[in-house]
Amino acid sequence: MSTITAKDGTEIYYKDWGEGPVVTFSHGWPLSSDAWDGQMLFLVQHGFRVVAHDRRGHGRSAQATSGNDMDGYADDLAAVIETLDLHDVCLVGHSTGGGEVARYIGRYGTGRVAKAILIAAVPPIMVRTEANPEGLPIEVFDGMRESLFKDRSQFYKDLAIQFYGADKTDANVSQGILDQFWLWSMQSGLLNAYQSIKAFSETDFTEDLAKFDVPTLVLHGEDDQIVPVKDSARKSARLIKGARDIYYPGAPHGITATHQDQVNADILNFLRS
Repeated sequence: MSTITAKDGTEIYYKDWGEGPVVTFSHGWPLSSDAWDGQMLFLVQHGFRVVAHDRRGHGRSAQATSGNDMDGYADDLAAVIETLDLHDVCLVGHSTGGGEVARYIGRYGTGRVAKAILIAAVPPIMVRTEANPEGLPIEVFDGMRESLFKDRSQFYKDLAIQFYGADKTDANVSQGILDQFWLWSMQSGLLNAYQSIKAFSETDFTEDLAKFDVPTLVLHGEDDQIVPVKDSARKSARLIKGARDIYYPGAPHGITATHQDQVNADILNFLRS
């Protein structure tokens, strides 16, 4: 396998396809880089080099006991970028991966970054606080932790339905899409997935978003049951100077699969702009 070693010694798996301008991909929770295959193959076919890694504790990366927070995730992304000596990169992040991209820019700046794309991303902050009264109550995330610990296999099967909006009467989500979500999720370590809930729900990315100084595209489904659009993308688009935002009517959280062609087209148009 292709791996790089993070600064704390954790082995991080990555895939590196194609030649041309570089696009990196940071995946959602609790999946792996395979969730990006539909975008990666498409971009390779259009002359881009694509790099995606499995977050620590997920997929084929080592299940580290520490570093399962946004700082650790950003440091691992930095290790991939620096080890491969990538420059003028477009950083793409979905869901938790969008937080990873935001924290990377917050910690490392944009010296190696040309553009950024946030897709159904968790910033600026998911949980309800005094400063974010529109957020989801902490009990939602406590319930996720309880269900994950009790029966993670069934939890992931149930979560897949909401993730892709398969519970909607007009949904057209194949069993294969639901099955691959379960498979990818079960590859994540229980400890890592458990700790990651705090990372994606309680991290405040407001200051990170203020440091974005590159062209940024925000994509989000308007019927996202996992990361509600009104408290995420719409706020992030206002916090990122000059951000362009596109909203998909009736679309769920997992738009990279359910709306693959539309997402691919919007990414390509942005990369070429």
